[in-house]
This record gives sequence, structure tokens and C-alpha cells, in this order.
Amino acid sequence: MKILKMYTSNINDRFMDEVVDTLRDGGIVIYPTDTLYAIGCDALKNSAIERICKIKGINPQRTNLSIVCSDISQASQYARIDNRAYQLLRENLPGAFTFILPVASTLPRVFKGRKTVGIRVPDNVIACEIASRLGNPILTTSIEWDDDPEDGCNPQAIAMKYEDVVDIVVDGGYGGLVPSTVVDCCDSSAPEIIREGKGILD
Repeated sequence: MKILKMYTSNINDRFMDEVVDTLRDGGIVIYPTDTLYAIGCDALKNSAIERICKIKGINPQRTNLSIVCSDISQASQYARIDNRAYQLLRENLPGAFTFILPVASTLPRVFKGRKTVGIRVPDNVIACEIASRLGNPILTTSIEWDDDPEDGCNPQAIAMKYEDVVDIVVDGGYGGLVPSTVVDCCDSSAPEIIREGKGILD
């Protein structure tokens, strides 16, 4: 496992290329968002998604799966976004939100039979740049921390916990403790906040 230090003010192209190449090869990375640090893989690689689900102990058929996108345009390739939902996303992204939307058929078989997908466009340059250079969304789930929650903000402590199960930890500085606000937009005429988090909906 490698730890790669990155700064939002000055993206290291060589490190970024290494992260993207790792994801394209089916690898798993931990990276910063505008809320918690997250575990991610190429959202179009089933084997990598299965690895993440095993790490987190989740059943992908019973757990909401989310993807980090570089922007709304990329998100629109993987979720069905009508005009009202688009306006809501445009007013609030990039930001600390997960928008639950009807899933498109372009996502891989682990999403088959699912009706929804969580869409994130974080207000974090590193996360969005990874998705942009990858050209695909990042299947993403927050890290878990059972001990001191402050350690879940510390990239070095995160790397020690996950060193045997991930390929790269992107050290983007100390992270947050508050998750994203989750908004169900499947009925875009009546969006519903189903988890209060960091984001304040406009």
C-alpha cells in the first residue's frame, strides 16, 4: 500500500496518474471528500466493487450504493435526472450531498435490479479530479472507525487501519467527521432529506 500526499491547491499529476491507473486496474483507494474520507474503486469494475463490499461487510443488493462523479454531466450518464432534479443538483453541487436518483442502465451488473443510485459531486478538488481523469464515476463508501473518531480524520491513522486491504491512501490532509446530507430525489417534485449531514440544501 502507498500513501500519496496531495494538495487541493496544487494537484500532483504523477500521483494522480498513479491513482487513476490503480483504479483502472481494479484497485481500491482511500481518498478525501468534502465530508469523510472514502473507500473507492472504478464504478464500472464489478470485481473491485465486490472487494469493497467485502471490506465493508455489505450486501450490494440490500445497501444503497453511491458514486462520486466529476460533475453533473458525468452523473447524468449513470442516473436519470429530470429537469427538476437537474435544477436541484445544479443549485447544490459541488457540495456535501448524496442525491438518490433513479439508476441508469449504464452501471454494471452489481447495480442490476436496483432502482436507485446515490450521486455525489463533492466540493473537493482531489475527488472530482480523480473521477474526471478516470472518465468514470468512483463507487464510493465512507470509511468506518470504531475507536477514536478523530483518527478517522487522520490519513496516517486511516492508512494503518486499511493497509492490508487497499492499494493507495491519498493523503489530502485532515478530513471531517460529519457525513453528507442524503436527499431522495426519486420524486423530484418532492425531494426528501433522509439523512441530515453537513450539507444545507438550497
